[in-house]
Amino acid sequence: MFLESFKVTGLAMAEIFLLGAIGYLLVKKEVLGEGCLDTLSRLVVEVTLPLLIFCQLIRDFRFDRYPHWWVYPLLSIVITLAALIVGYLFTVFIKGNQHKVQFLSLVTFQNSGFLPLVLIAALLPPGKSDIMFIYLFLFLIGFNLVVFPLGIYILSFHENKKFDLGILLNPPVVASIISLAVISFRLTGFFPDVVIKPLRMIGDCTLPLAMFVVGGSLAVVRLKHIDVKAMSLLVLVKLVVLPLLGLALVIKLQMPELIGLLIILELAVPPATTLSVITRHYKKDDLLISQGIFFGHIASLITLPVFLSLYLMRFMIK
Repeated sequence: MFLESFKVTGLAMAEIFLLGAIGYLLVKKEVLGEGCLDTLSRLVVEVTLPLLIFCQLIRDFRFDRYPHWWVYPLLSIVITLAALIVGYLFTVFIKGNQHKVQFLSLVTFQNSGFLPLVLIAALLPPGKSDIMFIYLFLFLIGFNLVVFPLGIYILSFHENKKFDLGILLNPPVVASIISLAVISFRLTGFFPDVVIKPLRMIGDCTLPLAMFVVGGSLAVVRLKHIDVKAMSLLVLVKLVVLPLLGLALVIKLQMPELIGLLIILELAVPPATTLSVITRHYKKDDLLISQGIFFGHIASLITLPVFLSLYLMRFMIK
């Protein structure tokens, strides 16, 4: 039964690996430069992903269908805080304050959008994937409200920064809020198919482009002196301990299968590539961030299918 589940998740990971490998090669062969990669990342975050969120929500989301919709943004905050606490407990094994905060950020913030998006599309049939996309987009409202201000606070070593509303109201969050407002005021009829279809076509570009960004980001990672101890501890905590705790919690509470899958996904994916952007933007020494992103994504090729298989073996999602 485990082998059957592992085959399903392994094939899904193979699809993701292929997309990421294309992005990696495009950057390595200099078809895409770092500047182009930044532009592509902005295109996904500021255009295609918001349009995907908008089109998916106004098509499939209704407040009466999801009366507990507010649980998902709250769940993302709970998961982030739980990872922060677990990561903090393990910083005792890391030497140096700057190393500690970078290790902590790698444990706390996951690749919450890109990888889960592609995994959901590859792993689930259309009916269930549509529901999971709704769950994920609602989840990302909370995550995006937390990751940028908290991530900047941690990685900037607690320096005083002026509050910037733009950090909170990033495009995916704005798209989610607008979509919920349109649905709440029953304005979906103002968006006919002639408008929605081209927007949806653009939004559907998110999945492959997102993996191009992830793969390309790994291609520009600069590995200097590898901290073997920190990387081993990161893989253990981020990719084993956290999903193991999540799996135990999901089984103990007997959560519905798709909600449980969302929790396992978010706890099992590797560190967020956004952390590298934040580190470069604030001109901080990249002591562990690039290493953590690179080795986290490589190790997740094994750990992620294992935990998803353990989950699927129990709930047998087809």
